[in-house]
Amino acid sequence: MRINYDFSDLEAFLAVKETGSFHAAAEQLNLSQSAITRRVQKLEQALDSTLFERTTRTVKPTLAAKRLQARAEAILQDAQETTRAMRDDSVAFDYQRGAIVTVAAVPTIVTTLLIPAMKTLRAESAKARIRILDGSANQVAEAVAGGDADFGLCSIPMLEPATVFEPLLDDQIMLAVPHGHELAELQFASWDALTATPLILPARGTGNRLLIDEAMAKSRRALHWTYEVGRSSTAMDLVVAGMGVALLPQSAIDHNRVASCAMPAPVITRSVGILSRIGQSDTSAVAATKDAIRAVI
Repeated sequence: MRINYDFSDLEAFLAVKETGSFHAAAEQLNLSQSAITRRVQKLEQALDSTLFERTTRTVKPTLAAKRLQARAEAILQDAQETTRAMRDDSVAFDYQRGAIVTVAAVPTIVTTLLIPAMKTLRAESAKARIRILDGSANQVAEAVAGGDADFGLCSIPMLEPATVFEPLLDDQIMLAVPHGHELAELQFASWDALTATPLILPARGTGNRLLIDEAMAKSRRALHWTYEVGRSSTAMDLVVAGMGVALLPQSAIDHNRVASCAMPAPVITRSVGILSRIGQSDTSAVAATKDAIRAVI
């Protein structure tokens, strides 16, 4: 029999059982309410049991929840005792205690901010190991709010109420064009010029597409795309292949492979920064990683 739940799911369940509220449980565990809901739903699916009867006013534990409570408390207590027993700092080596820093990041920011910061940390002989969760802006925000990442690097602030955004830089949306294209020699391209060549746009629902659509709506312009892609790296590959031109953040454009030019008003920029969970206390390794990223700017 496979076990499809973990300690964090049990902690969320016990917090809801104790407080009688998903909102109060989120505050107690310093997570977003949506993260608590996901963990309880995951536990319910794994156990094939409904644990809480939910209404707009109350959260009432079921008989299954009452039966699970004692066992969940015992499981967590055993885990805590095991952890304490295994920790013996007097005999553990530094490399065995190497801290892990989990960073959720949109892929276009990894090259610009995260890799230079990691090189700095290695040069300073920092012992922390860094786990990178690359995904969309929405996925980054969910990972931070849900406690799956120590912090995030993304371009759309405040996607989750339990997070706080620290802006670091403004990343302008540029036009990536193939070498040899008639627009490649221009410093600025016109919006009208995009009607004469195949246009590559980010997929709907992505952070970059939201910025572009909002700017176009305000200026009462319409963009007609030929190709729509989910990742900036895919858009770059299409441009290199001569399939069209792409609207991309400047940080995502590899100028060794393509040319680029700026777009006139409305100028579109995305704010890039660090996304953290409200109330979280950073470990020394997390703080050092954040400082190295700020130093890149």
